[in-house]
Amino acid sequence: MSGIDADISATWQTIDSLVEGFFATLPKLVIGAIVFVIIWMIAKLVRSVISRAKFGDDNGELALVLSRIVYWVLLIVGLFIALTVVLPSLTPAQLISTLGIGGLAIGFAFKDIFQNLLAGILILIRRPFRIGDEIESKDYLGKVEAIETRATYLKTPDGQQVIIPNSQIYSDPITVVTAYDVRRSEYEIGIGYGDDIKTAREVLLKAVRGVEGVLSEPAPDVLVSSLDASWVTLKARWWTDSVRSAVTRTRSEVIQEVAYHLTEAGIDMPFDTQVVLFHDQTEESDGDRARQREGWPTGPDNSRPAKMVDAMRERGKAND
Repeated sequence: MSGIDADISATWQTIDSLVEGFFATLPKLVIGAIVFVIIWMIAKLVRSVISRAKFGDDNGELALVLSRIVYWVLLIVGLFIALTVVLPSLTPAQLISTLGIGGLAIGFAFKDIFQNLLAGILILIRRPFRIGDEIESKDYLGKVEAIETRATYLKTPDGQQVIIPNSQIYSDPITVVTAYDVRRSEYEIGIGYGDDIKTAREVLLKAVRGVEGVLSEPAPDVLVSSLDASWVTLKARWWTDSVRSAVTRTRSEVIQEVAYHLTEAGIDMPFDTQVVLFHDQTEESDGDRARQREGWPTGPDNSRPAKMVDAMRERGKAND
């Protein structure tokens, strides 16, 4: 019984020392909590001020990102200060060294997140494109709806949303479709060799200029592109607004007017022509290289088999 009483007594002494230590540390805990709350309120105030600022960004996305970063930095600093108040023996150098080791592990674990965060900040600072622009990244084409710290949101022409990580957008080539106000389109048309090229060019120019949406400056033009097997290729080029919907609609109207005007002018638009020759292999001239020169083999004595199979048989005998 004396051993049990000794254990109980030791346990109560431990609990009593913990309680005394807690009440001794309580003032420091209160002061540390007050310091953290004050810094937290300051962080919220600073975040509010920065979020309302403009850094050359009409949409305020960069200000929003910077306000969030500053807010969390101030909270971490406030936590450091509160910990040093509660635990005076814990110096900032010890905290930094401890967090440095942990930060290295966290950095490896969240490498992609940090890459996207940094890429998002750089995109917002350098602004290669803005919200509302149409961009193309690899296989994705759409209108930029939002640029966040992790990803960029696109709305595709068929009404889908594509979320692309910022690290991919920043490192891979992208096409900003609406970077400029106007955009050039082109379409190739084939005309017959018997048609007058100058007349066809004038007809095409008239057709393109009459389409609503085609800009007069820069002016449209028609060039001779190539001389193909069955037709002469002309290339019509014109300028429109860079918005994809305007480009697509105008292109459709141009093709329609081109077909109508060429038909009205009597200019031929030939189809691709192929000639296929068939032989029934029963003619008397089959295999006679002097009368029928389609590549049929003959023997050394210039024999004239009636069928190709006989010619091949004769050729085989000659080789033997």
